[in-house]
Amino acid sequence: MKIALIGQKGIPLSHGGGVEKHVENLAVRLVELNHQVLVYTRHSYTDQRIKEYKGVQLINLPSIPTKNLDAISHTFFACLDVIFRKVDVVHFHSIGPSSLIWLVKLFKPKTPIVATFHSQCYFNEKWGRFAKWYLRLGEYMACRKADKLIVVSKSLQKYVLAKYPNANVVYIPNGVNKPEILAAQEITTQWNLEKGSYILNLGRLVKNKGIEYLINAFKQVKTDKKLVITGDGAMTEELKLLASGDDRIIFTGSQTGKVAGELFSNASLFVQPSEAEGLSISLLEAMSYDLPCLVSDIPANVEVVEDSKLIFKSKDENDLVDKLNLALNDSGLLADNQAQMGTLVKQKYDWPKLVDQIVLVYKNLADKA
Repeated sequence: MKIALIGQKGIPLSHGGGVEKHVENLAVRLVELNHQVLVYTRHSYTDQRIKEYKGVQLINLPSIPTKNLDAISHTFFACLDVIFRKVDVVHFHSIGPSSLIWLVKLFKPKTPIVATFHSQCYFNEKWGRFAKWYLRLGEYMACRKADKLIVVSKSLQKYVLAKYPNANVVYIPNGVNKPEILAAQEITTQWNLEKGSYILNLGRLVKNKGIEYLINAFKQVKTDKKLVITGDGAMTEELKLLASGDDRIIFTGSQTGKVAGELFSNASLFVQPSEAEGLSISLLEAMSYDLPCLVSDIPANVEVVEDSKLIFKSKDENDLVDKLNLALNDSGLLADNQAQMGTLVKQKYDWPKLVDQIVLVYKNLADKA
């Protein structure tokens, strides 16, 4: 089959988020299964000279580079382009880009359209009133107009079925590949980090990720371990100011590839304090590195870690302080959690198995077209 993927910033991953990681893993695996894959990329994200990545065809298009228009303008150009291509399936990613499903349906009514609902991103405080309304419109289009809707968490599935009972929805979670465990080299050179010497948080530094609660809680914990915050975003400077005065807190900026692998491989604990998630790929990555994980009690996190004893009440700094102390001082509990996280990720979030499920969605739609 020939599949077009629309809505992501692009691949290969440089500074993107969970959607870009999801699309990169999906696209590369589809090529390995002998499918043709087109991935639309933005001028501002992917080097325009790169036309192919691991067998995936990259189609680089412009966008209007503002906060509110970047994604939707690029999606509009991608929709115009795909209309003139012969493809078997068009797969939209995220609810914002899904607002333009109607455009492809208008000109390619016989081509099946799949949409993946990654998260309820209208809860992100960076968006103004109009943008939040538009994202909800995109949710409506994804849930009502896509031939098949994929949701990445059971909590999202429950939400969709309650609000859009006629949605043709299937649950297929995000996944991760088995990683290579790396020795501490680059991270030692850059930040003097050794194996087991730090707690890690990795993700976008934006309001709903709860990093401010983690910083405030960590400053109250007596430990010689460091807190490493990896990522960037709109709150970077605000969070650095909040962390000032505690030289145990290190900001590494956004990291990918070998450096990110070293950070995951050598941490003693991963903390995910988000206030809202679709399904956190960073959490799944941490679990794939056999890291013990301390997470907030939002439904998308609890769904993943199940009956873990390392769960704290979201936005509750006092509870987070208690759970950090528990994790740092109870080696038996930490070892049990580490084993539990490793088992769960292998059983339920293995990318090759999940891509097989997505391919089955494609085939079933293509057979009916």
